[in-house]
Amino acid sequence: MSESSLKDQLGSAVKDAMRNKDKIRLVTLRMAQAAIKQIEIDERRELSDEDVLKVLDKMLKQRRDAASQYDEAGRGELGDKERAEMAIIEEFMPAALTEDDLDSLIRMAISATGAQGMQDMGRVMNELRPQVLGRVDMGHLSKKVRAALAG
Repeated sequence: MSESSLKDQLGSAVKDAMRNKDKIRLVTLRMAQAAIKQIEIDERRELSDEDVLKVLDKMLKQRRDAASQYDEAGRGELGDKERAEMAIIEEFMPAALTEDDLDSLIRMAISATGAQGMQDMGRVMNELRPQVLGRVDMGHLSKKVRAALAG
């Protein structure tokens, strides 16, 4: 991302969406801003870019789960709406990690923590979390770490 903070970028994107009369984009971005603002009010502090990424990552997970539930229930149009919102939110996330990069990070985290088996999974995940935030689905990461520790 550029010099400006993620919150500033969201604000600029909201203004652009208003100018372009892009309703779905505007609603999605305002939802993200509201979630960020709510946390700032609740915790009485300004959120950093890392905190904003956590909020956006949580929003992505919620939409991913909702889209799969809608698809299973035969409500494809609602699933499509959730996927459209995901695409908008993903624009503000860092570039996704490749499988090779992810495998490399997992190996480094296992050696850094001295993990020996499944009982050390929490330590490995805690080591990886700040490095991969917003760049990989945590469920996918968990499966890969579990496989690496088991194998």
